[in-house]
Amino acid sequence: MPPAKKRTRSYDSAKTRAAVRAQFRHVREGVLALTPEQLDGPTRLGKWTVRELAAHIAWMVDSVPHCLGMPEPAQQELALLDWPFVTASGADRIDEHTREIEASDLPALYTRTLEAYEEGIAGASDDRLLPISFGAMRLADFLVTRTVELVVHTDDLNAATGLDIPYDRQALATCTRLLADALAVKAPGGAVEVRIPPYAVVQCVEGPRHTRGTPPNVVETDPLTWLRLATGRTDWAEALDAAEVGASGERADLSALLPLMG
Repeated sequence: MPPAKKRTRSYDSAKTRAAVRAQFRHVREGVLALTPEQLDGPTRLGKWTVRELAAHIAWMVDSVPHCLGMPEPAQQELALLDWPFVTASGADRIDEHTREIEASDLPALYTRTLEAYEEGIAGASDDRLLPISFGAMRLADFLVTRTVELVVHTDDLNAATGLDIPYDRQALATCTRLLADALAVKAPGGAVEVRIPPYAVVQCVEGPRHTRGTPPNVVETDPLTWLRLATGRTDWAEALDAAEVGASGERADLSALLPLMG
């Protein structure tokens, strides 16, 4: 796991809490509009059906009040910028649990989840430590990771069903910034400037640092393409061929660094 040496970006906790709520509501509206046939359909996530994906999303939000209800750990073990690099280690456990979720009544599941989230975060301190499976983590940081889960899986739902579930602007911005910063942690340096307008610009990759004028090595893409690259939904070469990514300069090849999350 790459060490999180980079200074962690500051996130407005009130906005993050609201973003998680808003994106989950968007997902709920989309999921509840699906037919039984659509819910039984496939996704791009291995053998998961749309129903299992929907259940997984509910679990990702319900994990907030669930962890808040457990005893607080003695000390923090996981920093925000460590999180993207540890998630792959829990893939089998996550898959097993997702398949065990009772998801026959998605409206009830989503209602319970939203109510539990609202009740759980009310008055909870940003510094409250949560005993998540990868290590104790601050509530404020864990909520940032929930935007990644929600936004990335909203894209998965849209791809599987043809829906056009919207993206809350704050949730999309937060998700994009965290994964951009994770790239800078994985490949520290200043030789390449990665631009993901309108939300993030980071410098990464060892080599001569750019100081003024037009950078010699630039990568630019849109937020959704970036999330797909960072999570392995899209291949670097395919994104280049489709003109979804612009890359200029001899060092502007991120293929060996992606995906960031498994």
